[in-house]
Amino acid sequence: MSKLSLKPLAGYNPFSGPVVTVIMDGVGIGPENESNGVFMAYTPVLDELLQGELVTRLKAHGTAVGLPSDGDMGNSEVGHNALGAGRVFAQGAKLVSAALKSGAAFSSRAWQEVLGRTSTGGTLHLIGLISDGNVHSHVDHLYALLDQCVRDTVLRVRVHGLIDGRDVGPKSALDYFAPLEQRLRELSVAGRDYRVASGGGRMITTMDRYNADWSVVERGWRAHVLGEGRPFPSACDAIQCYYDEDPAMTDQYMESFVVVEDARPVGIMEDGDAVILFNFRGDRAIEISRAFDEPELTEFDRKRVPDLFYAGIMQYDGDAHIPAHYIVEPPAIDRTLGEYLCAAGISSYAISETQKFGHVTYFWNGNKSGYIDEKLETYVEVPSDKVTFDLRPWMKAAEITDRVVAAIASGSYKFIRLNLANGDMVGHTGVPISVRIAVETVDLSLARILVALEKVGGIALITADHGNADCMWTDKNGKRSAMVAHTRNPVPLIIKDYNCKNSFQLSHLEQPGLSNVAATICNLLGFEAPEDYDPSLLMLS
Repeated sequence: MSKLSLKPLAGYNPFSGPVVTVIMDGVGIGPENESNGVFMAYTPVLDELLQGELVTRLKAHGTAVGLPSDGDMGNSEVGHNALGAGRVFAQGAKLVSAALKSGAAFSSRAWQEVLGRTSTGGTLHLIGLISDGNVHSHVDHLYALLDQCVRDTVLRVRVHGLIDGRDVGPKSALDYFAPLEQRLRELSVAGRDYRVASGGGRMITTMDRYNADWSVVERGWRAHVLGEGRPFPSACDAIQCYYDEDPAMTDQYMESFVVVEDARPVGIMEDGDAVILFNFRGDRAIEISRAFDEPELTEFDRKRVPDLFYAGIMQYDGDAHIPAHYIVEPPAIDRTLGEYLCAAGISSYAISETQKFGHVTYFWNGNKSGYIDEKLETYVEVPSDKVTFDLRPWMKAAEITDRVVAAIASGSYKFIRLNLANGDMVGHTGVPISVRIAVETVDLSLARILVALEKVGGIALITADHGNADCMWTDKNGKRSAMVAHTRNPVPLIIKDYNCKNSFQLSHLEQPGLSNVAATICNLLGFEAPEDYDPSLLMLS
């Protein structure tokens, strides 16, 4: 880090207040109609800010954040990577797709270990989200793994399929599981036995994050590993039964299930087996990876831990080495904004609640855990509520704002960043009244932060990592369907300057995106951006 340095920005006049970056998670700019929860919410503060001079729109999806195409929605992980890195790096789906297509994934040591297990009678278990949402996984990656299993003479495969309903339609599970089960039947020839063995909705089974609710992981462990769960003859039978029993239920909250034959689970994990988690996004992959990798895990009683080989499609936390084995190398993100600011001696403060704490720390810092420089940085996590967020759409915004206001008043920090998770986490529920309250909560937090900043003569940079609350439903042939996924809408970029010692103006880039924010923060703090960073959104006039 000592080799990094930032040059002073010519013509810049220092000021005493901090630069505060507010990430309104999931607050995009959508059409001005009643489907848009941001537009429908009462947001006097945001409305006034958007009329200012230092306001523009940023691209927050697709190629602008390293995803394969502009048809891919953004997400919080790649968004915060871009915000903190100042450049665009090839991300999860793109990396995995390239490695599977080139065959590099199958020359890895992890894949060779898998083949060693299966060649001596072990079963390969594939766990992951069955959808084409391309946020946590893509079903095409599963099919590529299955095709390679055929080429490598893997005789026995069990798929443990997690049900989406969040990055895709809220009740679209059969659109993915029906063709998957058909494909597995077609592959089950020439001595091969390929089947779906278990599953469950992603918010109920396996995919917890940030230690919010380990019972979610426990339910996954019991279904996938132990074969404990409600029995059904197939995944499609399970899904249809749950639909029939509770028409109001959406896929992400579907209870776990186990596929059985002759009253016995078809996919219990045993000694000598191999397991691959094919989700590429890290946050909701870490806890289940720990359950497989850690001999002394205490978060729940695993009952039985088989002697098997476990690998992720990627490594989900490089610093903590989670998991120990992986199929595809992660993106190497170096020289992040945080590293440069620490090298320049800038004191910083990062805060969010549990649901997004990793985003303002781990993802912002280029997929690295822990502090860059503990003497200069303070990281604060506010524990999230353990309820569905439509029931408490205010979440922990007030508590976060309390601490940010205190941090501003303290004068101890030159750079403060925070994530208000409401627009995204409540947006994922698809409950319109809750979404509007969530956005209004963010607006109230902005009001309090801006008052605190005005008192000390600071600067606010307000943006978002992607859209979500800006589309609550879609309308097809007069029928509304809840929209619970991220959007591909642009996000706002607002700069509110309360010190007025520098005359900034927009640089009017042709296609600004999230990766331009890091250089902008450098300028606001009085530095030129590193030469290879994407250019600043501002210039001194």
